[in-house]
Amino acid sequence: MTEGDRIIGERYRLASVLGQGGMGQVWTAYDQRLDRRVAVKLLRPDKVAGPGSVADELRRRFVRECRVTAQVDHPGLVTVHDAGSDGDELFLVMGYVEGTDLADHLAQHDPYPWPWAVAVIAQLCGVLSAVHAVPIVHRDLKPRNVMVRPDGTVLVLDLGVASVMDTDTTRLTSTGTPIGSPAYMAPEQAMGGAVGPYTDLYALGVLLYELLSGNVPFAGSTALGVLHRHLYEPPVPVRRLRPEVPHQLEAVLLHLLAKDPQDRPASAQHVYEALTPLLPKQGIPAAALDPTRPFLRPQAPWPDRAATIPPQPTTPPTPQTPPKPDIPAAVDEARSLLEQGRLTQAVDILGGILPAAAAEHGEHSTVVRSLRKQYAATLMDDGQYRRALPELRRLADEFPAGDPQSLRFRYDAAQCLEQLDAPGAALAEYRSLLPLFENHYANPDPGLPLEVRRRIAQLLLSLGDRPAAHDTLVRLLFDADRVHGPSHPFSTEVRRTLQWLSQVR
Repeated sequence: MTEGDRIIGERYRLASVLGQGGMGQVWTAYDQRLDRRVAVKLLRPDKVAGPGSVADELRRRFVRECRVTAQVDHPGLVTVHDAGSDGDELFLVMGYVEGTDLADHLAQHDPYPWPWAVAVIAQLCGVLSAVHAVPIVHRDLKPRNVMVRPDGTVLVLDLGVASVMDTDTTRLTSTGTPIGSPAYMAPEQAMGGAVGPYTDLYALGVLLYELLSGNVPFAGSTALGVLHRHLYEPPVPVRRLRPEVPHQLEAVLLHLLAKDPQDRPASAQHVYEALTPLLPKQGIPAAALDPTRPFLRPQAPWPDRAATIPPQPTTPPTPQTPPKPDIPAAVDEARSLLEQGRLTQAVDILGGILPAAAAEHGEHSTVVRSLRKQYAATLMDDGQYRRALPELRRLADEFPAGDPQSLRFRYDAAQCLEQLDAPGAALAEYRSLLPLFENHYANPDPGLPLEVRRRIAQLLLSLGDRPAAHDTLVRLLFDADRVHGPSHPFSTEVRRTLQWLSQVR
């Protein structure tokens, strides 16, 4: 059987290669069940993280992240149809998109008109606003991950894939190469610190610089050299290269490329609002693959013809009183769904029966506490950190201060704060938990205080306090070698981060 005859997931027949990179390939494929063309991305986690438990963890995270990203509803995102594993490969099935990626679009229109650049970035701001609200961080925004469709709309690809490949425990490949694209990597991401929406905004600035100048702001012969320039060198002013670029646009660009995350725009929405005066307002009818068309002719049909299918009248349903929920049956159904890996449905069931359980058994009953614990854990597994946080805080308050169960709920809440782009609050919570976890009575697991210290170091890096992060990592490595041994993956990862930090300090 040739590769073109291969069937993925017992459903998708591969046809031809659309593109490939270091982590895998993208194919056009045929969905045999629904009789439609799709795009299939194949990833080889063993080529990124090496064989063994790390690759297995990547597989688990991949399916979870794809499930989370599939819930984001925005016209600027490619629709996710399916995800899973096939042999040694992970696969992601997406809607097939006609158009060209932004890298090729830039090469075909050199120099790129600055109003086109504004239109592209404005559309990307709309996508990032929706994505960051989940919250999800793309982590690998670059021209090859952006498509320009024939109607001028821009689509973002690979949402969630980079977050899987850039896990907390797998910042580097087995060869020591940073995961991601160094040319578009924010300083805090290069340093191994926590990432957030501000990381995507930096990449957005690099992308805007490339559209305006034809080149990325920082280049070099090695990845380390490129990242060093991101950390310490200012970009060449773009108006020196293209004087016709408006001052206001250059100001937005420099704001995005600030070295310190706290000096960048507050959100993608703020960037969009700053670009609004520069968006095209009139001009000739937009041609195919013109990214200004959505602003010149918003929501215009493509091709330019009116819809031929008239709207069908609908009869509103008669409201009905919902039946009283069967709590034991709902719990059994949720348990069955969890065993099948259907987390989103389990979340809806558990969240739906909690009020009824509280009314029947009491808010502080063992039954409700057990349900709330399962609900919070499932929300975290499903990536719904914003909903999980108040449930975890409520659970922590159910126990006396210093109780081991309360501390674990607080620890989980701190992880939610990390994911919700609140590094200062997460750092404060971890620091308050650390002395309690170091008490053997409160925590019999000797590895947990080490993990808390590692997270503290990462947050310090993301907040720009490199000396404190370095000191924390040095002490952490000494204790990790003593507890786990120098060859343990945890010790190895701390050592790599220290080596990386020493090279770029």
